[in-house]
Order: sequence, then C-alpha cells, then structure tokens
Amino acid sequence: MSDQPRGAAQLLKLQEVDSSLDRLRARRATLEGGAEAEAARQRMRAAETVAGELRLAIDEVSQAVRRLEGDAEGFEQKISGEERRMFDGSVANPKELESIQAEVTNLRNRKSRVEDEVLENMERREELEAQLAVAEKGVEESRTGLSDLMGESEEELQQIERDIARLEAERDALTPAIDQELLDLYEDLRRQKKGVGAAALVDGVCQGCHQQLSPVALDRLRRTDGVRRCEHCRRILVF
Repeated sequence: MSDQPRGAAQLLKLQEVDSSLDRLRARRATLEGGAEAEAARQRMRAAETVAGELRLAIDEVSQAVRRLEGDAEGFEQKISGEERRMFDGSVANPKELESIQAEVTNLRNRKSRVEDEVLENMERREELEAQLAVAEKGVEESRTGLSDLMGESEEELQQIERDIARLEAERDALTPAIDQELLDLYEDLRRQKKGVGAAALVDGVCQGCHQQLSPVALDRLRRTDGVRRCEHCRRILVF
C-alpha cells in the first residue's frame, strides 16, 4: 500500500474528538440560548396571565357586589323613610297614603331584585376564587419547574465546559502530528460535509457516506500516493 501524508492515521482520532466537540458545543448553545428554559418561562407566563385575569375578574365582581349592596342599602333607607311617613300621622290623606304604600312596595321589589343580583355575584366570585386557587397552584408549580430546570442546566453547563476543555487539549496534542496541508483539507471538508471530513474505510465501505466503493476505485486507492478520498462523498479515507 502506498504512503499517505504524515499523520493520516491520526485523522480518525481527530475526527472523533471533533465530532464530540461539535455535539458538546451544540448542547451548550442550546442551554445558553435557553430554549428549554424559555419554554418553561412561557408556561409560567401563561399560568400567570390566567391567574392575573382571574384576579381582575374577582375585583370586578367584588366592585359590583359593593355597588349593589350600596343600592340595596339606599332602597332600605328610602323604605324606612316612606314607612315613617305612613305611620307617624304626618299624612292623613287616604290617596296619598295609598301612593306611599305603592312606593314602598315598588322599593321593596327593586331591593329584592338587587339582593338577588348580590347573591348571584357572590356565587360568581366564589367560583372565580376557586379557579384562582387552581391557577395560583399552577403558577407556583411552573416557577418551581423553571427553578429546577435552571439548576440542572447550570450543572450540565459546567460539565460540558469541563468536557470541552479536556477534548480541546486532546485535539491540541493531535494536530501537530498531522501534515498541515492534510489538516487544512480535513478542516475544509468538515465545513462542507456537516462536520465529518475523514472516515474509515471498512470492508470497502466508506463510513462517511456508507457507500460501497467500486473494485477499481479500491485498487486505485491502494496504489495511490498521498491523500486517499471516497469516490462518492470525497471525504478523506483512512484504511
């Protein structure tokens, strides 16, 4: 078999190191970009929005209850005033007394309707408060989940940084043994071929593109000096 450039046999180890670095850096970018944390934040914000809307609804119903209770109190005062006029002897005219009685009846009916509205609103408020309790539990759970996730992410980031430092040191130890032109070609192919610039040739199959090389191509590669490359994907092949 013809000679290959200096360090060609080290390319597979370098490729293994670089592939590991690529995976770690991608995971680090995901964590630092906060994709998972952002999804958790969105869930928390959605829960907070629901809780906030329920609080506003409860405030509106409470204001309605206070207003209606004030109306009912006003009607009660008017009823008391009219009844005093009926019974204190200040009005003797039968028709006027009849008119006062009619007004009292009307006021009592209006007060009764307002009191019904008060009860309806109070029941509505109880329903909203029950919904708010559930929503607030959801907010608390989402906040806890986000906090836990951030803690786990921080631990994972620290481990990733340690692994990257170790692999970068390993890479720095490998590259001086590889011919510079071969290293430049490898780096260029990595940029073109989704991070894989060198691959093993196993039983005539390129492990980069997983295609079988023709017998003619295999024979030519065995007799060729210099860099050996896959006839299909053009990656550097290491026998």
